[in-house]
Amino acid sequence: MNIFALEIWDDEGSACTFYTVRDDECDENETDIFFNKYNSLKDYKQYTQELLSFIIYAIGEDHGAVDELFNRAENEVKGLPLQGKAKIKEITYHYPNFPLRIYALKITTTIVILFNGGVKDGSTNQNSSLHIQWLAACNYARRITEAIKDGSVVVDEKKRLLLTYDGLNEIIL
Repeated sequence: MNIFALEIWDDEGSACTFYTVRDDECDENETDIFFNKYNSLKDYKQYTQELLSFIIYAIGEDHGAVDELFNRAENEVKGLPLQGKAKIKEITYHYPNFPLRIYALKITTTIVILFNGGVKDGSTNQNSSLHIQWLAACNYARRITEAIKDGSVVVDEKKRLLLTYDGLNEIIL
């Protein structure tokens, strides 16, 4: 896997900061690639907007990355939206037969890294057209998790930031 940067994707919510990854040779980050692609496709536009709303409002603004919203385990990453129903406070979240998945790595309840995703058109990730995006997300997640474990990336939960070991915001892995 190539060199990539971790960068803030959205930090305007009151509950969670979202990061994404950008490959060294790419002009666009993985999360924007996903949303731009599926928002431009007529059959997926509504689903894309629902998923974006779920991420920005339910996770970013209202609840943070609580386990109830991150219950779709996909090896090293979580698939969004959630699986089944979840009732948090007075709101019930339910996305039956939702065709899209975007992959995420939950660092804490206040920090999440979003990757790419695609159409879930098979019974498993391995036999779905989003297989390559899932593998890439798992590889990114392993490298990020290892960097956190070895101390080259530091989690500042109070400020909802990821930093290098020497306190810089620019993280290259």
